[in-house]
Amino acid sequence: MSWRRACGDGARVRGVRAAYLVALVFFAWSFAAFYVPGKGFTYLIAFGGKQAEERIEALRNVDYYVAQNSDGYDAQYYAQIAVHPSLRDPALKQAVDSLPYRGRRILMPWTAYLLGLGQPAWILQAFALFNALCWFALAAVLLRWFPPVNVSNLMRWLGVLFSFGICLSVRYALIDGPSLLLIALAVWCVEKKRPWLATGLLALAGLGKETNLLGGIALAPAEARPWRRWWVAGVRAGLVALPLALWLVYIERVVGPATDLGARNFAGPFSGYVAKWTTVLSAFFGSARNLGTWWSLLTLVALTTQFLFFVLRPRWRDAWWRVALTFAVLMIFLGDAVWEGYPGAASRVLLPMQLAFNVLVPRGRKWLVVLMLGNLTLVCAPAAFAPPPGPGYTVEGPAALRENGGRTMSVRFVSGWYGVEAANGHTWCWSDGGAVLEIFNPAARPVRAQLRFGMSTIAPRRVRLIHAAAQIWQGEVTDRSVHAEEAATTLAPGWNRLEFQTDAPPQTIAGDPRLLGFCMRDLVVTVSAVARE
Repeated sequence: MSWRRACGDGARVRGVRAAYLVALVFFAWSFAAFYVPGKGFTYLIAFGGKQAEERIEALRNVDYYVAQNSDGYDAQYYAQIAVHPSLRDPALKQAVDSLPYRGRRILMPWTAYLLGLGQPAWILQAFALFNALCWFALAAVLLRWFPPVNVSNLMRWLGVLFSFGICLSVRYALIDGPSLLLIALAVWCVEKKRPWLATGLLALAGLGKETNLLGGIALAPAEARPWRRWWVAGVRAGLVALPLALWLVYIERVVGPATDLGARNFAGPFSGYVAKWTTVLSAFFGSARNLGTWWSLLTLVALTTQFLFFVLRPRWRDAWWRVALTFAVLMIFLGDAVWEGYPGAASRVLLPMQLAFNVLVPRGRKWLVVLMLGNLTLVCAPAAFAPPPGPGYTVEGPAALRENGGRTMSVRFVSGWYGVEAANGHTWCWSDGGAVLEIFNPAARPVRAQLRFGMSTIAPRRVRLIHAAAQIWQGEVTDRSVHAEEAATTLAPGWNRLEFQTDAPPQTIAGDPRLLGFCMRDLVVTVSAVARE
């Protein structure tokens, strides 16, 4: 019987190890999908087309991915800082939304600058890849607490690495994933009785993100006495804060006042948290429920579970509990800017709670429900790894009509559109009201073309499509279900301007700050023949 049990245990361990390996391969495969030919991994940085005029001169000749008609996201600012990490380039003040605020999170920009050898194109690639490198490093570090020996450890390991917070950090090349790696290494050093090395790691982490300094509580003595330990801990805390303090002095001299804490990042106790619950539940039980609503709901349940676990089960002697407690207190005071959106930034900001939770939840079946509730954001992970959506259209027809002299027929969304989105094999673009797209005909003669697309809206409206001063399509769009539409026209050589017009103002839906008019889905342009002149 013992031999059979040993064989069974060995098979389970091999199965668990195989699952660990599959997870690593899945991440590598998913990350590789973000590669865009000619632009590398810069899709992850989320440069917005609306910010193009403010961008620094050093990037003018670099080919990188830009989301047209989009404001972009935070990494576009840090990536530009990485090109000039000394912050002395005057253009940064215009290119970065708040240089004193972004500039103090200098660790990742400096790292990308060094890895990219000071070359702008290489710096962008290094910046985009850095989160993936840190993800693999974190996967290795987590084996200290979650060795591949049982299913419980597998779930905890996955719960950290594929939490929505980590996945969003990778997807948008943000600073939260690398920050968690440094905090994890520091806590490991504390547990190994190497507090001075932990002090150095936490000091480095403070240059990555100011809230990382909260991890310094790991250096606090596990016992109240002797009091001398608290004096030593105080010295270490000062050393942890020193590099960031010196960098802030530098920013003050080079850039200006470094007192910006980020607009609406903090608020009164639980006010942002309660407002988020109110918004999510209103959307969930109303007509605006969508995938984003589910993601936010799962995130709120997971964070609430973690918060209650730490508050109701104090373990001061454990370094991870001390770290989790400080971030639980931070959660109380997070403002609307951190909570708003679907799912919001809170899952990233509070990542140390996610890791501490998985380390500290006791083993055993009676804790399984708690463990699952605290890791609910695992369900959301695939959404964060959605690959680039592509151009948002397809061109069909004879190659002789689609191509000419090395040029091909193409479509560009000129104005009035938000960025292309994609899911489940479909692509779509929302407009903010009227919108313009242009179709390029590379042929020397006019060609006949048919446009096929789906159309939906959140409020009833009439939509017309105008080309060459003539109406080529109109329709009544009444709801969010997709209605297939067709329009035929003649495309002149060169660029052809097509304008969508609507008779109703744009609307908003809960959790989405955009003004939404109508949505065009799965655009297909089919060229059929040379038109008669």
